[in-house]
Amino acid sequence: MHVFYADHFILPLPAGHRFPMAKYGRLRERLAAECPAVQLGQALPASDGELALVHDPAYIQAIQQGTLSPAAQREIGFPWSPAMAERARRSVGATIQACRTAIGGEGMAANIAGGTHHSYADKGSGFCVFNDAAVAARLMQAEHARQHRARGPLKVAIVDLDVHQGNGTARIFANDDSVFTLSLHGEKNFPFRKEAGDLDVELPDGTGDAAYLEALERALDELVHRFEPGLVIYLAGADPHEGDRLGRLKLTFDGLEARDRRVMDWAWQRRLPLAFAMAGGYGTDMEATVQVQMNTYRVALEYHARWMALARDGDRAAVTAA
Repeated sequence: MHVFYADHFILPLPAGHRFPMAKYGRLRERLAAECPAVQLGQALPASDGELALVHDPAYIQAIQQGTLSPAAQREIGFPWSPAMAERARRSVGATIQACRTAIGGEGMAANIAGGTHHSYADKGSGFCVFNDAAVAARLMQAEHARQHRARGPLKVAIVDLDVHQGNGTARIFANDDSVFTLSLHGEKNFPFRKEAGDLDVELPDGTGDAAYLEALERALDELVHRFEPGLVIYLAGADPHEGDRLGRLKLTFDGLEARDRRVMDWAWQRRLPLAFAMAGGYGTDMEATVQVQMNTYRVALEYHARWMALARDGDRAAVTAA
């Protein structure tokens, strides 16, 4: 399974900064050591043109040139640096590559980072600079239109299971019926001013495994009754975990693994290619956050193996028919 990374671009954050930048490198180390079926690849940077499918050109240039105002930097939560600008581009590039890989026949691929769903078209917020899922969705639609014009437009479902609402994503696609935004998130958590997505499920503080999984099941049922996607982009946040400093929900390791399995099985049953990003995770113990994410990858590898078996069976059938 192809997995794309950009963790070698390290942001020079001040001492005591609450963003756990080291988790990405740690996740890559563990994937390399423990999951031989994962094929790691360095993410390519998203181009200005790709970013401009979603983001205002003036904002793209402000990130590139370091001309953001102090207030804009505070809203993002990162001080500007060349590494910050490059990492933001490559985080988007990783999700683009994962989507292309999934659509291209592998069915499942991933971005070690990503899930930057608080970014709007014209500004960043909440540790999110550019919106990787939004850019990737728009680019996959454009590429599909060029290659498969007769099939009609590609519809994309963004299944956002970070504990925080994907407000930027919801605003970007507010008037776009070709992208469906589903978000399960903490009712009282950041952002405190929510945007209206296609399907928002607000959860009270302290929600545990059973109630969460029941809400997810209902949401996926509603999604498929209202929308027929050709691609799923899944934000597999680790921050609903009970040990997360910013999460306020009470999901266990087992509950989060069941969440991942349900989303991936839902996509597999419909033969929908799925690209996923890790989104948020702010565990008091960083290793707990990484463990949640490792569990996500182990589930994903099972479904990737199913896609590969399906491709092999198709090849054999074609040879037999010939």
